[in-house]
Amino acid sequence: MHSNSSFQPLRRLVLAGLATLACGVAQAQGAAPVRILVGFPPGGGTDAIARILADKLKDQLGAPVLVENKAGAGGQIAAQALKTAAPDGQTFFLSHDHSISILPLVTKNPGFDPAVDFVPVAGFATFANALAVSGGTPAKSVAEYVRFVQGNGGKDTIGVPAPASIPEFMVGMIGAKYKLDVQAAPYRGSAPMMADMLGNQIKAGVASIPDFIENHKAGKVRIVAVIGDKRQTILPDVPTFAELGIAGLEELPYYGLFAPAGTPQPVLDRFSQALARVIAMPDVREQLTAMGLTVSYQPQAAFTARVKGYTQSWDRIIKSSGFTPK
Repeated sequence: MHSNSSFQPLRRLVLAGLATLACGVAQAQGAAPVRILVGFPPGGGTDAIARILADKLKDQLGAPVLVENKAGAGGQIAAQALKTAAPDGQTFFLSHDHSISILPLVTKNPGFDPAVDFVPVAGFATFANALAVSGGTPAKSVAEYVRFVQGNGGKDTIGVPAPASIPEFMVGMIGAKYKLDVQAAPYRGSAPMMADMLGNQIKAGVASIPDFIENHKAGKVRIVAVIGDKRQTILPDVPTFAELGIAGLEELPYYGLFAPAGTPQPVLDRFSQALARVIAMPDVREQLTAMGLTVSYQPQAAFTARVKGYTQSWDRIIKSSGFTPK
């Protein structure tokens, strides 16, 4: 038999290991939470995406990751909150193109300048906006929707998730193409817009595929056209606007994360690398793809160039439309 004394070194080693583990857990539990700001209400596509990523990022960063909804004005409130946040790596903004690229082009005083106040961290997906009709209409295609509107005096109201957004410009393009008197009805995000579509208060809406996809799959709304230079893999039977003769909607919007200007580069790199690992996870890719996203990680330099180019493209389109910033 072994004496108790012979187990002492092993016992000390085990206890030291447990102490180290406990210390690590305590540090993780005591780490300051990371906030991911979202400019839209709970229940919409952007909110769902943020929660999928936050759930995985907490393990990669060793800290709680909280999604904070600051809804309103198409993400303007959340963007202003990012501007005033401390550049300490505790606050990030998960946004698509509207808040970063479009709002400053259509708003006289947005309260922030993305080129000065923010720094892109990384991109992780592109997506397509779409025209969808409610289950209360008989339409199963754009042509059938056009006939439906024509049969109702040639007028209709089409919901959009935010004022002066790309979906609102798309409503104008649809009206011009088919000579319809269609007006955009801006909402405070896609979730309330979707509620009105499901209740048949509005007959159509323009928003992102992630906003529509679950209700489309359930047969409660029907996606009838998408932007992009080719059809979306998740919707192979749905034509692009280009196929229908509406040009200028080929470039896909982006999703990415932004930090306050002045955030230290090592902090940005650490977060970007954590995001890359999360995006590479098969279950995350599967969830995001099922929502209608094309998942593709873009490191900081590439994403910064993407945001700049996209903003310049839409600056030209908005100016040529004659739109006056309000």
